Amino acid sequence: MKKISLLLVVALLSLSGYSQKDSTLKKKDFKKDVLLQTTMGDIVVRLSDSTPLHRDNFLKLVKIGYFDSVLFHRVIKDFMIQGGDPDSKNAPAGQPLGNGGPAYTIPAEFRQSLFHKKGVIAAARDNNPQKASSGSQFYIVQGKKFTEADLENLENNRLKRKIPADQKEVYKTLGGTPHLDQNYTVFGEVVKGLEVVDNIAAVETSKAADRDRPLQDVRIIKAKLVKRKKK
Repeated sequence: MKKISLLLVVALLSLSGYSQKDSTLKKKDFKKDVLLQTTMGDIVVRLSDSTPLHRDNFLKLVKIGYFDSVLFHRVIKDFMIQGGDPDSKNAPAGQPLGNGGPAYTIPAEFRQSLFHKKGVIAAARDNNPQKASSGSQFYIVQGKKFTEADLENLENNRLKRKIPADQKEVYKTLGGTPHLDQNYTVFGEVVKGLEVVDNIAAVETSKAADRDRPLQDVRIIKAKLVKRKKK
């Protein structure tokens, strides 16, 4: 674990155009939340200590301003909103996005207790056997509510496994995207601003080459660490 973490630090510090001086994590940083100030309102995210590689990487990126000005470049209603592509900062209208990011991946950190309920933040990735995460791209789940029959059908025909009973209740009452569980690393959740996630998920999106990109840019103006408040 220590070797992997060191590699991530080295790779992160090598990113061109970003200051190295603010990237060192301090003990107090682990007790802070992440505020995403977007053009549609504020979202506050609490990262999980159960996924230290993803947590530390995200905190470092926030501290160097990596997410400032990036777009939510892929938005699908009743599914999720995705951002973190640095190429989106100055992307002209109509440009397909989703391939940008640092030249490293993060090893998967699947946890049974972290599942794709509405409001979680998880790491995007390409199709790789290790299911390693993108170094910067992430998504926030909106999802939808499921019936018991929906979940049983998903278990039998897609997942080929049983969904824990307590998680089933969450998917039925709050909603989410259960088919993504144990395939993409969940590393935190929204503690304030779920209505902003809903509003972003509802914007009109492209059906052209830049499919699912909002027709009107939805931007993270700034991401920063803030004092943690009780839920």
